[in-house]
Amino acid sequence: MLNELNLSLQFARFPEAALHRAALPRHKVARWIRHALERDGEITVRIVDTEEGQALNRDYRGKDYATNVLTFDYAQQPLVAADLVLCAPVVAREAREQHKTLQAHYAHLLVHGTLHAQGWDHETGEQDAEAMEAREIEILAALGFGNPYPSP
Repeated sequence: MLNELNLSLQFARFPEAALHRAALPRHKVARWIRHALERDGEITVRIVDTEEGQALNRDYRGKDYATNVLTFDYAQQPLVAADLVLCAPVVAREAREQHKTLQAHYAHLLVHGTLHAQGWDHETGEQDAEAMEAREIEILAALGFGNPYPSP
């Protein structure tokens, strides 16, 4: 059984917003996140431009560049409370470079961010990274997506 999700889906104003909005129908975003939730959740997903993505990454992580997804986790119990901020231009560029559809890459990053919101971490060591990747592959397969980490 899938967990309950209170989802807020937000799009900043930027030139390509319509393309990203089309790739992210609310019912699909909710489905992808619910599959990654281990308990009920309240999650806001915000799709931003490069400027906002870079400002958030700089201000909260001390890294002065726009990254694909930022996870702001506020609580893990009794429910998951988090904001997931995805930088649309970075996601689009990575999807092209990885020969994925925009939707498939968003699905992966939303699953990835949702796992981070629940305490999963790939930066704490090789074993943790392998466990998180395996969980992402499992969730994405259940959603009908291929392995986001293909062998070189």
